[in-house]
Amino acid sequence: MSVELPFAPVDAIIRQNAGELRVSAGAAEALARRIQDHGAELAIDAADRATADGRKTLMAEDFGVQQVVGRDELLLPIAPIDRIARLRIDDRYRVAMDARIALADILEDYAVNVAGAAVKLAHHADRRTVQSEDIETYFSLFE
Repeated sequence: MSVELPFAPVDAIIRQNAGELRVSAGAAEALARRIQDHGAELAIDAADRATADGRKTLMAEDFGVQQVVGRDELLLPIAPIDRIARLRIDDRYRVAMDARIALADILEDYAVNVAGAAVKLAHHADRRTVQSEDIETYFSLFE
């Protein structure tokens, strides 16, 4: 499966947490893949909720969001988030704009949490660069 999410905003999220550490391209790619997988899984659950309500349009509340942040507050771009949401759900579903923004917000929070832990792992390993192994180690420890 190709990665729909551009690596640059993911890299920026990691760098926000990294302080003086560098960030490898592999770390951004690994986190982008994990974000995409998580987003696709969340969309499956949201589609189930929409179907239960008799709708074919995913709404923000289907993602458990009551208040949607402003689009300009997000680092993750909305268009790839729409594609991520559609990866594993039927084509009959639509994804409303508020649902895309809500999902982007959820995935950004997810990325910040993972990036923060990866930075700690890089520090613990006494490295100056956050690497893909830090991302993968996080998931091996916490999944």
